[in-house]
Amino acid sequence: MKPYSQACENNKQSILECVREVFVEPGLVLEIGSGTGQHAEFLAARLPHLQWQPTDHPSALDGCEERLREAGLANILPPLALDVAANDWPLAAADAAFSANTAHIMGWPEVQAMFLGLAAALPFGAPFCLYGPFNYAGNFTSDSNRVFDEQLRSRAPHMGIKDIEDLLDLGALADFMLDADHAMPANNRLLVWRKT
Repeated sequence: MKPYSQACENNKQSILECVREVFVEPGLVLEIGSGTGQHAEFLAARLPHLQWQPTDHPSALDGCEERLREAGLANILPPLALDVAANDWPLAAADAAFSANTAHIMGWPEVQAMFLGLAAALPFGAPFCLYGPFNYAGNFTSDSNRVFDEQLRSRAPHMGIKDIEDLLDLGALADFMLDADHAMPANNRLLVWRKT
């Protein structure tokens, strides 16, 4: 049985409605943390002007391979192993980037590495769409996010919902400006960054 995420199914349509307004030009989208491959399969099928490059940590790459192979979509490239903390990424350049439900799984050094790696890979003006839960002014946006954060930290101390203010500081350091902040279902957000 292929890996499956109910959260992906719940949020995929809302994500599509946002990213189709951002990823308007033909090009290569680098997805960081493809997980089960459900987002890649769904979005690539509905955005045929894009080439979609799935990636995941080497230890988790097999989570998406079977699904994407069976999908047989011509605009999905074979998944690549990508450790954001590695010095050399397997893809040197892309036209846009997408990542869903990754920042709260990563430790802060990995989040920093993701932004800095994308800064090197993306051209001026390129969009980076980052989906997930985020805190504002150090506060949870809902009780469910507070519980989720506790669950994450009980699994591993480095996990947890990140603060938008820290991401804004990191974005400035990595030459990314927050262009839009969209409210999404289930107390999530879709942050649209632009390479400056």
